[in-house]
Parts: sequence; structure tokens; C-alpha cells
Amino acid sequence: MMAEEHTDLEAQIVKDIHCKEIDLVNRDPKNINEDIVKVDFEDVIAEPVGTYSFDGVWKVSYTTFTVSKYWCYRLLSTLLGVPLALLWGFLFACISFCHIWAVVPCIKSYLIEIQCISHIYSLCIRTFCNPLFVALGQVCSSIKVVLRKEV
Repeated sequence: MMAEEHTDLEAQIVKDIHCKEIDLVNRDPKNINEDIVKVDFEDVIAEPVGTYSFDGVWKVSYTTFTVSKYWCYRLLSTLLGVPLALLWGFLFACISFCHIWAVVPCIKSYLIEIQCISHIYSLCIRTFCNPLFVALGQVCSSIKVVLRKEV
């Protein structure tokens, strides 16, 4: 009975991961596109003081810009949203696969191998360079520098 409950719990967790509730009101909860794609009419078209078009032209231009941007986005997302989501899902799955199964193991392998080389390198430095530097330090320790101001 306990194993059966455990299996049901695992199935529920897997189901919850794939059936995540999505927020249809806030579609950018992490503010990924906060400053990038917010383009309004005033950000693109502006008339300086003294160079105004007719008020009707300005209103129609505003409406045309806003409505065409809205419907063009909806049309493009309808036609290309699912295929691009499939493409991006595939791409990020491939990147995740490469990272999990190739990059991280290579880095871990490198760190294990470099640790051995690091110990050998450290041993060589302590064996050959330390006595040389100690001897040079003793030779140079008797050097005295005197600074005189001549008038």
C-alpha cells in the first residue's frame, strides 16, 4: 500500500510539472520584455510644436497605428506562435541536453584531472623554485639603498 501511494504521488508531481497553470492576465510575470517591445504611437511618431497636422489626421493616424499593431501581432502570433514555440522548445531542449550530458561532465572531468596536475606543479615549484628564491633573497638582503640629496 505504501509503494502504491508513493507511485501516485510521483505521478501527481510529474502531472503538475507539465500541466502548470498559466496566467492569462499577466503574461510576462518575470518582466522579460519590460522595456524592449513596449512601443506606443508616441514613441514612434511625434509632431514638434509649430508643425501640427489636422486634428482628425492625428486621431486617425493614432487609431490606425494602434489597431494595425494589435492585429498584426495577433495574426503573426496565430500563424507563427505554435511553430516557433516548437522550435524554441526543441532548441532549449537540445541546449539543456548538451549542458547536462556533455558540458558539465567535461568540466568535472577537467577539474579532476587538473587537480592531479596542480599537485605535481606545486611540488615542482616547491622543490626547484623555493630554494632558488631563498638564495636570491639572501644575496639581495645585504644590498642597501641610500638616498642622498646633493646640493
